[in-house]
Amino acid sequence: MAPAAASQHDQSSTTARSPRPRDKEKSHAPEREITNKQTIRTLYEEVLNEGRLETLDQIAWPEHVEHNPFPHQSQGAEGLKQRASMVRAAFNPHFTIEHVIAEGDKVAIMWSNQGTHVGDWFGFAPTGKNVAAHGVDIFLLRDGRLAEHWDVVDTTDFLVKVGLLPDPAASTESRR
Repeated sequence: MAPAAASQHDQSSTTARSPRPRDKEKSHAPEREITNKQTIRTLYEEVLNEGRLETLDQIAWPEHVEHNPFPHQSQGAEGLKQRASMVRAAFNPHFTIEHVIAEGDKVAIMWSNQGTHVGDWFGFAPTGKNVAAHGVDIFLLRDGRLAEHWDVVDTTDFLVKVGLLPDPAASTESRR
């Protein structure tokens, strides 16, 4: 039994002294993940909150792929500019980053935003009402720049405010 234990020790010592090529790649992962998270923070803070669309020229690839584009939104960095402009013009939102998780070249972010429905939103005339939204975005980055994007957004509050859904608070009140 002792020889087997010694053999296991020898194997772990060998692995520790000479990392496999894949291990070398992983050693750079935390640095890349930190950089990727910062790129995403820049997107939300500078582009979406401050309206600095020109920032997208530095943080997005010209051939960026939007997997859930808005109607009439084009692809690429120009499409991202359209998307940000449409959201800002309709809601003047302020995004709050709730969580950011990075693994390799993918970053997942959970966010919330508060805004006022001040502009047309796909046929819905401005109501002037305060609205909230919550969402999760997943980004694929290449060399620290936005390459692809997927999203899931909860628009329930907006749909209640424009009258397409009943107000859950009002229906709770009427049952009492």
